[in-house]
Amino acid sequence: MCGGVGSRFWPYSRESKPKQFLDFLGTGRSLLQMSYDRILPIVRPENVMVVTNAQYAPLIREQLPELPEANILLEPARRNTAPCIAWAAYHISAIDPEASIIVAPSDHLITNDTLFQQAITDGFDFVETHDALLTLGISPTRPETGYGYIQVGQKAEGDIYHVKTFTEKPKLEIAKVFLESGEFFWNSGIFLWSAKTIIRELKTNAPDVASCFEKGVGLFATPEEKKFIDENFPGCMGISIDFAVMEKAKNVYVECVSFGWNDLGTWSALYDNSPKNSDSNVTQNCNVLAYNSTGNIFAVRGEKLIVVDGLTDYIVADTGDVLLVCPKAEEQRIKQMVNDTRLAFGDKYL
Repeated sequence: MCGGVGSRFWPYSRESKPKQFLDFLGTGRSLLQMSYDRILPIVRPENVMVVTNAQYAPLIREQLPELPEANILLEPARRNTAPCIAWAAYHISAIDPEASIIVAPSDHLITNDTLFQQAITDGFDFVETHDALLTLGISPTRPETGYGYIQVGQKAEGDIYHVKTFTEKPKLEIAKVFLESGEFFWNSGIFLWSAKTIIRELKTNAPDVASCFEKGVGLFATPEEKKFIDENFPGCMGISIDFAVMEKAKNVYVECVSFGWNDLGTWSALYDNSPKNSDSNVTQNCNVLAYNSTGNIFAVRGEKLIVVDGLTDYIVADTGDVLLVCPKAEEQRIKQMVNDTRLAFGDKYL
């Protein structure tokens, strides 16, 4: 899945080039390319599908030139993850009705690829022998309020459990209870299932979404698919797969894993996962002189020198036409800042 805007990483992440296409970590590979590299030991290249917004087609072709044109599914409108996943499932099912599918966001950071690949292999073994919707649950390391949580129920096998409850982004006090209980895991947004299982569950639990694609059966993976999608996809309900299916279905399982996961959804998440100097500051490929300043992240393009004094726990992000200076503790307001910028200046700075 590669169609998000990543507005919480503004001003670096822009509508014209969102965060999944950026090399945030200085590795020479974007988050999308790192996600692609990570999945190749498990899934053959010809079986990798990228679902993205139509405006990002040139970026996909530039960053993944080896991907066949037919493997890039271009959404004509943004409709959240349920329609995105539904389209991919119907498309894949038309090619192979017995296919097993992994759904992975393109903007996650995973630090232990070996453990990730083993977890996915175990997950595929499970969904190929059970009628199951499987999600990966990450062992929490802190009382994080920015993630959803999964409560585990009865053990199924190995590290896989029945799901008892889902909870969206709890308050800090509740997150602390979740962490202490040992029963709750972060919801990674990575899923495994068979094509036929997810299509059946979409029909059962999200019929409004499924109906958008059911009338196109017979057209998927044919030259007529694009026309059908362009005409019907914009009319789909915009809803996440969690709300549409996962929180309603009865055959939902979680595989509890720990492979160094972060969804890199915020500047603070990037700060947490970046090397720091002796003053606990992070500099993203820029020149900084910092006096009496700690806990900051500096991300500045170009040759500009940043000089600060007395700054603690701030985000300083400069893209040339936009300078953002914001306390890390207030970064949840960046989305509102983006909206205010649009109201004041149109799309000029977005």
